Amino acid sequence: MSENNWGRKETIVWPPHQPIYTLGAVFLAVIAAGLFVYLRFAFALSPLQRFYLPTYIKTSIVPSIRSSGKYQVLLVANEERRTWYAREEDVQNGRTLQESEKPIPLALSDAARLRGMEYLYRSAPAVFQNTALHGYLQHQVYDGQGLIDIFKWPLSFGALALLLQIPFSIPKDIRRRKEMKYGRRLKGPVLVTPKEFNKAIQGTGIGLRVDQCRELLCVPLRAEDQHFEIIGDTGSGKTTIIMQMLRQIQARRHSAILYDPACEFIERFYDEGRGDIVLNPLDRRCPYWGPSEELVRRAEARTVAASLFQPTNDKKGEFFIESPQKIFAHLLLELPTPQQLVQWMSHPEEIDRRVKNTELASLIDPSAPQQRSGVLGSLSLVADSFRLLPKKEDVKAEWTAREWSKNRQGWIFITSQPAEREALRPLHSLWIDMLVLRLLSAPTSEQHPVWFVLDELASLQKLPQLHTAITENRKSRNPIVLGFQGKAQLEVIYGHLAEVMLSQPATKIFLKTTEPNAAEWVSRAIGKIEIERMKETHFDGSRTGRNFALDRQTEPLVLDSEISGLENLHAYLKHGNYVSRFSFSVLDLPATKPKFIERLEDDFIVREPRQEVPAPPKIEPASATPLHTATKPADEPQGHTATVNTPVTKTPEEMQTEFTFGPRF
Repeated sequence: MSENNWGRKETIVWPPHQPIYTLGAVFLAVIAAGLFVYLRFAFALSPLQRFYLPTYIKTSIVPSIRSSGKYQVLLVANEERRTWYAREEDVQNGRTLQESEKPIPLALSDAARLRGMEYLYRSAPAVFQNTALHGYLQHQVYDGQGLIDIFKWPLSFGALALLLQIPFSIPKDIRRRKEMKYGRRLKGPVLVTPKEFNKAIQGTGIGLRVDQCRELLCVPLRAEDQHFEIIGDTGSGKTTIIMQMLRQIQARRHSAILYDPACEFIERFYDEGRGDIVLNPLDRRCPYWGPSEELVRRAEARTVAASLFQPTNDKKGEFFIESPQKIFAHLLLELPTPQQLVQWMSHPEEIDRRVKNTELASLIDPSAPQQRSGVLGSLSLVADSFRLLPKKEDVKAEWTAREWSKNRQGWIFITSQPAEREALRPLHSLWIDMLVLRLLSAPTSEQHPVWFVLDELASLQKLPQLHTAITENRKSRNPIVLGFQGKAQLEVIYGHLAEVMLSQPATKIFLKTTEPNAAEWVSRAIGKIEIERMKETHFDGSRTGRNFALDRQTEPLVLDSEISGLENLHAYLKHGNYVSRFSFSVLDLPATKPKFIERLEDDFIVREPRQEVPAPPKIEPASATPLHTATKPADEPQGHTATVNTPVTKTPEEMQTEFTFGPRF
């Protein structure tokens, strides 16, 4: 029965001050060298060499201390007690008993017995010159080999064993010393290199090409359905990361829905042969689309209206959002074309006629002019967006999210130009909302996943279905990639729901964020760690010593200043409890397709050059008559002055007006 360790890690004796990993490597190397020496001694040396080895080692070391010493040598004798120094051919493995000494681990060989040898014994201790005896053994027993020559290979293998362990033991000891200085992690996220991340995660899903690793920095395949989140300032590298992901999506032959406000992706990934769609009413490649074409059930009309008319943070303004929603949904149930919708919403009398005798008529009652003008004004704002949609007879293809979600053929590019982005914002939000709604259901076996790539998410208005997609879209196997610059952008649009939405993606990529609140939020999103530090106190005086104490603290794994100080193309990736810091290079994909093809060529404002009006002719005044002198008529009543001698000065504009249209009265 296994036990699970819960709570904090308890410290028994930590940390020992010695470099234990290096010492352990030395110990293992010594053990390995001893093993190799034993193998050399047992299987490579002859019996006589094994017998004399202690004496041979001693005579090689002792001469540096003293010149002579007492030693016993091995002798052989015949029946007549004549003795000779034992040679290699005189002995073999065996055991020879001695009367008053320990047995000799050798025996007389058959060759020695044929020569008449009968005895094998040790001589009495005698004084020998260490150098002389060492020379005799070297030449007569060890064939001229010194100790180093005999054990060269075993010692080399021992040194090799040490060298193989050093690259692992020394870094571990250095890491331990750093832990002693900076603290040891007990709980919380782990900061790892890309190689360590791949080793720990064993991911086979979407990956990133990083500088620190030859292999892709991959997340698990099952984590793709749990969505991605990319946060960073403009120019920090969000687009490069998204392009890396799009190349892999393209290689898998999956579909993608791209919100591309800067038209960077359509230039590089648009493929007409694949069946790609461009949703931009000002682009010639945009197909015909109408909101009524999306309806399957009557209740869906209100869903479409909710995507177009977004509530504000002001509770007092909810009436002027919900009322247009209800009226628009009612109009939509008559299945009009976009042009008919524009016609109706542009003429209040049309709306009055279509909501007559319904509960909606009170919302635009003429007796409440301010309320009526507010509701109709909201409708007219949406009419401006629908006015840009192409007519069915002006385009070749038709498209609906309802049909596309079934076959999922090609990619969808939702684009805009900066000047028209505000006018297209309601349409963009409606299209994305409808696609999310249609793709929430679980796919069939024939349907492949669809990737939602929403770069610059904050440039869209609130998407009512996005929160549902992020929290419930895992079953539908349609990953969502969110790109934005900071949490504050989404809080303005989604309010308190932004916190829930941003916490759902399983894979988060944080790039440079210089906004202080955003950097602090990223630091908190990466997480805090509990560390244990050793405090050392030194005592001076007669009783010198050291006192060690352990202190546990909680602090951020990555400081907010590190996030704001990141260089461009540098990022942190967090998945689960692992955080990896990496850098990457710019992905230079050539732009082979046009980003925009003008559809409304007659939409431009043409200014005629101004025609210069000729100056009025100069009239010479009479010499005796003052300028602008009026004479009193004969029938002028008495008491009125008829003659005005004061000159009247006129501006050039007044003179021009009088010349063109006559004098003003």
